[in-house]
Amino acid sequence: MSEELALDGLPEQEAPAEQEAAPDTRPKTDWWGEVKGIVWLVLAVLGFHSFIAKPFYIPSESMLPGLQVGDQLIVTKYAYGWSFVSPTIPNPVAIFRSLVLHQEEESWGVQLPFIHGRLFGKMPERGDVVIVTPPTRNTDYIKRLIGLPGDRLQVIGGTVILNGTPVKRGAPHDTLIPVDAKTTCDPSQYPGALETGKDGKSYCRLTLVTETLPNGRHYDTVESGYSDGDDYGPVTIPPNHVFLMGDNRDHSADSRFAIEAMGLGGPVPWENLGGRAEFITFSKSGNGTWNPFTWGQSFRGGRAGTSLHAARD
Repeated sequence: MSEELALDGLPEQEAPAEQEAAPDTRPKTDWWGEVKGIVWLVLAVLGFHSFIAKPFYIPSESMLPGLQVGDQLIVTKYAYGWSFVSPTIPNPVAIFRSLVLHQEEESWGVQLPFIHGRLFGKMPERGDVVIVTPPTRNTDYIKRLIGLPGDRLQVIGGTVILNGTPVKRGAPHDTLIPVDAKTTCDPSQYPGALETGKDGKSYCRLTLVTETLPNGRHYDTVESGYSDGDDYGPVTIPPNHVFLMGDNRDHSADSRFAIEAMGLGGPVPWENLGGRAEFITFSKSGNGTWNPFTWGQSFRGGRAGTSLHAARD
């Protein structure tokens, strides 16, 4: 009896309750939020490129000696106000054809139809280095602004005549430009210019002439002998048009040449100006390879930060 009481007095053990599954506290990915973030980032980049500044790569030697193939520079989009060429609008079809199908495309962007005028427009200054979209084309050139609206411009024997007065030209002098994978000193364009320096390296000897515009701004031009562009005009620049030339005068398709000859077809509407070149950010020589030990050779020294604003007397 006492054992029964003792046993009865013991508390009964309850079966262990099943443990409930712990809730998943890990944050879930908001895919829609991720997509919106990427869209806003792309729009911010395109907006900056369209209205503030964008990078520009030098693909040709038309602006030697100041700009070499491989130079990367900054172009401000607001310097002259905004026009129909200002917006940066990617063309997915052109990008796909270029990257995937390896087809040559003139541009990766969509070109808006011509619209007269500029928003908050300001006429450039003589001597500015500008980005220009040639009429009827969808690509960018970089040239120097020589003539303004109303100017009477002519080129005689390589000398620019502005409003009846020859532009001041200094005495010819030589410069040596180091030869690399992008600056090759092609003998067909610069006969006899390739030489070996005392350091054993190859250089391109170019003859330069310093040109000074009526506003006192000056810069060097390359003179390689007579070319078709050494005689041009005369022409009177229409209202809201500008006349552009490359500094490498004998190797530049600019306002002196027709559109069919890859030139600008004479004075260009100021609406076709895409911005002003400001400074070089870095310069690629093309000498490097996939070998990490050669990467230091991929960049030219001493060019980063170089201003592209013409000096003034």
